[in-house]
Amino acid sequence: MPKTVGVAVSNATFHFDKLYTYAVMPDQQDAVRLGSMVLVPFGRGSRARMGVVLACDEEPESSKLKFLFDVAPASACLTPELLRLVHFLKERTFCTYYEAVKAVIPYGAQYKPAVAADGVTPVLQKQLTRHTENSYKLAGTLPAKPKPTAKQLAAVALLGGGERTQTELEEKGISRAVLDNLCAKGVLECSKVNKSIDLYSSIPLKNEPIRLTAEQQAAYEALLPHLEDAAPHAALLYGVTGSGKTLVFLKLIERCLQLGKRALVLVPEISLTPQMILRLKSRFGKRVAVQHSALNHTERLLQWQMIQDGGADIVVGTRSAIFSPLENIGLVIIDEEQEHTYRSESAPRYAAHEVARQRAAENGSLLLLASATPSTESFYAAQNGRTQLVRLTQRYGGNPLPSVQIVDMRAELASGNPREISLAMEDAIRRNLDAGKQTILLLNRRGYQTMAQCDDCREVLKCPKCSVPMVYHKAGHKLLCHYCGTQLDPPPKTCPACGGKLLYRGFGTQKAEEELAQLFPEARVLRMDQDSTAAKDAHEKLLAKFARHEYDIMVGTQMVAKGLDFEDVTLVGVLGIDSLLFAQGFRAYETVFSLITQVVGRSGRAKDPGFAIIQTTDPDNPVLNLAAAQDYDAFFEQEIAYRKLGLYPPFCGLCVVGFSGPKEIEVARAAARFSALLGRQAAQQPDLPLRVLGPTPGNIEKINENYRYKLTIKCRADKRFRDLVRQTLGLYEQEKLPSKATVVVDMHSDGDI
Repeated sequence: MPKTVGVAVSNATFHFDKLYTYAVMPDQQDAVRLGSMVLVPFGRGSRARMGVVLACDEEPESSKLKFLFDVAPASACLTPELLRLVHFLKERTFCTYYEAVKAVIPYGAQYKPAVAADGVTPVLQKQLTRHTENSYKLAGTLPAKPKPTAKQLAAVALLGGGERTQTELEEKGISRAVLDNLCAKGVLECSKVNKSIDLYSSIPLKNEPIRLTAEQQAAYEALLPHLEDAAPHAALLYGVTGSGKTLVFLKLIERCLQLGKRALVLVPEISLTPQMILRLKSRFGKRVAVQHSALNHTERLLQWQMIQDGGADIVVGTRSAIFSPLENIGLVIIDEEQEHTYRSESAPRYAAHEVARQRAAENGSLLLLASATPSTESFYAAQNGRTQLVRLTQRYGGNPLPSVQIVDMRAELASGNPREISLAMEDAIRRNLDAGKQTILLLNRRGYQTMAQCDDCREVLKCPKCSVPMVYHKAGHKLLCHYCGTQLDPPPKTCPACGGKLLYRGFGTQKAEEELAQLFPEARVLRMDQDSTAAKDAHEKLLAKFARHEYDIMVGTQMVAKGLDFEDVTLVGVLGIDSLLFAQGFRAYETVFSLITQVVGRSGRAKDPGFAIIQTTDPDNPVLNLAAAQDYDAFFEQEIAYRKLGLYPPFCGLCVVGFSGPKEIEVARAAARFSALLGRQAAQQPDLPLRVLGPTPGNIEKINENYRYKLTIKCRADKRFRDLVRQTLGLYEQEKLPSKATVVVDMHSDGDI
């Protein structure tokens, strides 16, 4: 048993993020192991700080070692694989050890410092304490006198079949008071167990065989050998929208379970989990666990514990589900793999793809990426043989791809139509309503009006804390910043710069909903955006209502564009796409192409043909026309040529180093100094391929009163480069520059931080 341990502590800066050696009390030695959560005295004042054991029997740095305060139960110990992921994140993302630990385990499974009943002794306390419930079992016989009540007899009879929880007994009409009385008599014995939770128990189990088309069967058979052997493999399932990729998933998962292995399924958005959960639960039943941020802390913890205890064969969830404590993984699926939501925008700044490759390598798994619009990097790797490429070229059932019309909004305005919904779109929606069919409209801007501009000086009203326009939300009659949450209530009528009249312009989902209600008063309109789906289970409930045909038109942000499958949707409209078309970042065209292709693909997925309308002021744009034609191959050839010419991924790695702080001049100086330090270190390795651009202000110069600068580094994203950045970060810390500006490193950035 360990007598000393190496502990990574919480809240450590980059410079002090190392293992600190502590002594283990004799009565703690059996409880302490690699991965244990511990409470340690830290610093001169020996303040209690959280830590995780990452080494055992460390050589003491001095003879005066401090002892651990407390050790968490074994159930909180990180598994060997999760421990290796902590080290992996630390090395790849430049986060601290404890930031990696917090990413790997959910909030509810974490511990915090507390004080024992004596008011002095530091102890560990679980973040969540309400995740357990009483469980009862027979411990004796029911006495004949006094005469037992009917409820007491019923309780004893039920428990004769084995241990039951309080929830199960209450469902049978046995109250807590009856159970307490029986415990007091010694008839029952009470203990604490984790709550049992089946989040989707209402989903019926279906045992119909999975029927694949000839093309789907060929795809399945092409992937099967890589699933059945013990070596890690990667494949890209590239299929047109509506080609039935999910059925191939289900067949592969079925075979994976037959092999005695487990499966992990990732989706990019919470809005996509209900349909995926429905398909998995109806096919595989209770041994499907769920991990995503829309679950409350208790639900997420209980699902995580279910996985940890071996009660799940399949885990489905968003990005963080990649850290599930699932063992013996045979298959990892990343659906809609091109989505940016698979990349974390806070420490640790990881990409789910990278972590998935690591887990696939450790488990000898098949990593399956899937999309109708793969990322340029993934398709390039598949074309060059680094990843297996499997194609689905036809829609399931032989349905044709939707026909697409591009509407020039400049002509609409010239003809006297000032609305954001074109006459062609209005006519198509009306015909769709008359036919009893449903419509999906994509508008990737929430709110009512997207900016306020002075009629005199033309100044745009921006957030006082951020360098972005504020958005008018009619529902609350307020201006809202979508970055920091600042509100102006009521909205101002005059310009703060010159006193001129403010004019509110732009078109968000709230205004679209209002305009649709005016044009089609008989239609039932559903709005899907961050505002309307904030409540718990809102995504699932609203999508279920749309599926039951309780709404005729669904208008929403990009959450309505991907992965949804509704038989009666025969019309799709794309509004306001131009703002994305001319956005910053080297992935702008890829994002637009993917978004349009995906949302157009929501139409005509059953027996009726689909139709789509794209509204734009740039109707000749090649990206829009290629998306309208659903021609990914032609888009890829265009995009890969641009990437090669500009030296962007996949032809190099792109690292963005971001700096932020309250004083712009100090942030700019810190960024310049980091650049100089990086250049000095790089000069010692003249053969290292490196291009440093900047420092420059961030795409958004200020967020929440912090100014932002960035360095953009084109590099070879390997260990040698990461070591260079790590050395530079160390020098930056030594010069105490973090007091001027915090620094973050993102190896998966689109070009901003």
